[in-house]
Amino acid sequence: MIDHDQLFKELLTYFFVEFVELFLPDVAAYMDRGAVEFLDKEVFTDVTAGERHEVDLVVKTKFRGQAAFFLIHVENQSHAESGFAKRMFRYFARLHERHDLPIYPVALLSYDAPRRPEPESYRVEFPGKRVLDFSFTVIQLNRLNWRDFVRSNNPVASALMARMSIAPEDRPRVKLECLRLLATLRLDHAKMQMIAGFVDAYLRLNPDEEQSFRRGVEVLTPDDKETVMQLTTSWERNGMHRGKTELIARLLRRRFGELPAAMEARIDALADERLGEMAEALLEFSSLADASTWLDAAAK
Repeated sequence: MIDHDQLFKELLTYFFVEFVELFLPDVAAYMDRGAVEFLDKEVFTDVTAGERHEVDLVVKTKFRGQAAFFLIHVENQSHAESGFAKRMFRYFARLHERHDLPIYPVALLSYDAPRRPEPESYRVEFPGKRVLDFSFTVIQLNRLNWRDFVRSNNPVASALMARMSIAPEDRPRVKLECLRLLATLRLDHAKMQMIAGFVDAYLRLNPDEEQSFRRGVEVLTPDDKETVMQLTTSWERNGMHRGKTELIARLLRRRFGELPAAMEARIDALADERLGEMAEALLEFSSLADASTWLDAAAK
């Protein structure tokens, strides 16, 4: 399962200014790029529904050349939701009440379907009277064409092309173009790995697509080819590691039930050789306590 919220939150946290420059150029023109503060997790309780809602991303920034602050709220939505516009207004109202600052609300829609234009406003009306007309910016990725971003020099474009409108036959080329663009940006290693992992999560290729992708890599410039090959080798290695950890976790769940999140994290942190040792040892475990004891010993 893909953790959509975490992937998008990491991307926007690393590259928030670039995200604004790519999709909100009017805001980029008056935003102070040197004054970007990510606010702590904003959680609101819906008393009537008995639910807690966590806002995806809230950034405090300044108007360029002024002492006045404002907020940018970005809500990533990985599935269609009939009441989403109303929820955007509720977030706006709560954030405005809590911070007493102007708020620029943005909805980043990252699901595959439906592809119809989604609402950009929430209204409350009476006959002859409009009480509320709340609008927000919608960035609906499945209605954007990846070809329009191929020549961008923006790292966010190199990632989000993987979630745009893509014909099935274009999947290998889009993955190649994402990584080619990434290679030309010459980012630091951690940022390149993060974007490459994002692209790979959303564009997993079947064997035939993989062959087409590899043929495309061969015609890149030598420098770009080397960078792309390093990235693909890294995610292949990470993919094999992830497969081993998921297998061990699945076997433990089958025998002992649900695993504590802390234990899953400890298993994921094991080196490959240790994972092999644990796969053999777990045959002799009689409880999760045995697994915890084994992990304690492996950490020494």
